[in-house]
Amino acid sequence: MAAIARLAPAKVNLFLHVGPLEADGYHPLASLVAFADIGDRLTVEPAERLSLAVCGPFAGALEGEGDNLVLRAVRALGAAAGIGEPGLRITLDKQLPVAAGLGGGSSDAGAALKLARDALGLPLNDEALAGIAAGIGADGPMCLHARAAWAEGRGDALTFETSLPPLPALLVNPGVPSSTGAVYRAFDDSASGSADRPLPPSAWDPASILDWLATQRNDLQAPAVSLAPAIGEALAATADLPGARLTRMSGSGATVFALFDTAAAAEAAGVALSALRPGWWVRPTVLR
Repeated sequence: MAAIARLAPAKVNLFLHVGPLEADGYHPLASLVAFADIGDRLTVEPAERLSLAVCGPFAGALEGEGDNLVLRAVRALGAAAGIGEPGLRITLDKQLPVAAGLGGGSSDAGAALKLARDALGLPLNDEALAGIAAGIGADGPMCLHARAAWAEGRGDALTFETSLPPLPALLVNPGVPSSTGAVYRAFDDSASGSADRPLPPSAWDPASILDWLATQRNDLQAPAVSLAPAIGEALAATADLPGARLTRMSGSGATVFALFDTAAAAEAAGVALSALRPGWWVRPTVLR
């Protein structure tokens, strides 16, 4: 069998409302998530044993990580299917920054699950794979499906949103990691936020969505900026770009996004920002 490949798309929280820490140790949340047309890329081919090779511009950030989410997911798939550890050679082309609020690890695991299922010819649908992904992390199911969705609970209660149109965007990472645990601890210290799910926009055209999103928030943004001021710099620089209609941080950071009216405007803004900040990771995309 020839090698097969799949994109592991970046996840973006268009808004993220977070409630106080509960007795089970988790924070309830409400979010509308979309997925970019860029991300990491995984390739899988049959082999005598399970292995993972990582390449790409952000491969170095994963050095020494002997049991990352990709390997854990594929081993869990083998256990669920009753076949033991699968014999697969996996290559991860790491194009997304690490600890960036883009769901990279969970998206990689989701893509690996789908590729491993197909390579092994296992009779498992995506819902069965989502159950396995849930054991890897709370956002495993959403990244496995990689579809626009309302996420609630721990992020694993999903309602798919088919009305969301393509949204031209720019993703910007200032080159600093943002620790999810540290951001949540800072959020707990601030004691501000609620996991309220807002009513949907009055209409699902891009202009109405932009107006509606402007009334939402990311409750983790202020705590993240307090820990990593570079995120604030990225928010300010991105908001100043011509044509930027809305700017917000994704997840627990450090990546921020800006929404634009057209893909051409997002691309032009990306060129301008890259010239001003050559050390930043800047990518135009379309969120779907």
